[in-house]
Amino acid sequence: MGKVIFHIDLNSFFASAEEVNNPELVDKPVCVAGTSRRSVISTANYAAREFGVKSAMPISEALSLCPDLIVVDGHMELYKELSYKFFEQIRKYTDLVEVASIDECYADMSIPIKAFKRPLDLAWQIQQEVYQELKLKCSIGVAPNKFLAKMASDMRKPMGIVILRKSEVETKLWNLGINEMFGIGKKTSVMLKALGINTIGDLALFDDRNSLNSILGKNRDEIIDKCYGIASDEIITSTQLKSISLSTTFNDDIFEYEEIKAILLKLAIRVNERLVNGEILGNIITLSIRYFNFENIIRSYRLDYPTNDVNVIYETIMYLYDQNLSDKLIRHLGIGVGNLVLTNKVNVQLNIFNKANNIDNIIDDLNQKLTCPGLIKASSLKK
Repeated sequence: MGKVIFHIDLNSFFASAEEVNNPELVDKPVCVAGTSRRSVISTANYAAREFGVKSAMPISEALSLCPDLIVVDGHMELYKELSYKFFEQIRKYTDLVEVASIDECYADMSIPIKAFKRPLDLAWQIQQEVYQELKLKCSIGVAPNKFLAKMASDMRKPMGIVILRKSEVETKLWNLGINEMFGIGKKTSVMLKALGINTIGDLALFDDRNSLNSILGKNRDEIIDKCYGIASDEIITSTQLKSISLSTTFNDDIFEYEEIKAILLKLAIRVNERLVNGEILGNIITLSIRYFNFENIIRSYRLDYPTNDVNVIYETIMYLYDQNLSDKLIRHLGIGVGNLVLTNKVNVQLNIFNKANNIDNIIDDLNQKLTCPGLIKASSLKK
């Protein structure tokens, strides 16, 4: 038996949390308003969604669709408390839990599931316990890897349980719209549709892969592999995420891609400095994003080797960001390097063809000699 990965996703979490906090809201159309001055919907419960109310919609438009809509201010401390209890509930079954955001996680259930006669029994039990203990509804995707588990959990909401096997990819996955593929943002889906790629199956069977380079970049082969159900089944646990990290919150929400790149580069440089000064390396690179509506996502990538190279850190962070590209406004960005080890405990094989290392060393040496160090490569400048 191979890996069994669960993706467990709390349904309309913020709105559901408000119902837990105030039972009088149950079965009524409820939304949580973002704290931004733009006054848009953060999350709407399913009763409100029946009227067409959805996330990122202006409150005025939502009220025109649903005059009885109850607008509630967000309570982040409440959400954090329930989120913590949710993850602890999952950890009763396995220590291999990867937090993906405040309301979702991946869990390796390969061993716990063996105690159940039918595979769905474990998922059903978890779903019922989360509802009974926390009064929160969740959807669960069951698959051999994280990507398929995530896609499966999105297929039936609320309170759905879906198994997605690799053998079922063509029948269950390929007919979905390309915009429904996890990791494909709105802008990317528009460009793919311009090539005639409208479904996940279209992308899987697309002949001219070279024409995809300008759209998918270095992620091309990995994304196409996912169309065939090939993806990572590795769970990065919280114990592995002890890291050196830095983050920044903006006074005004940001959106421009070049501005985001410049901020992530600055954070990467600062993290690199702390790693170098501490003579520390790490091989788990983590990106955290908080959107205008307080939705959080955390994405991680495990390198094959430990590093403190600023170029490697930055390129990996941009890879993670590009994979999760969204048109949502951003209020907070953070990066981290985890799974740390002392430099003198690792034998790092140098690449004699990597001239960038020599350039970086020269810049570092010059900056150390300058009274006001500030030399950087031209490629690091904001366009």
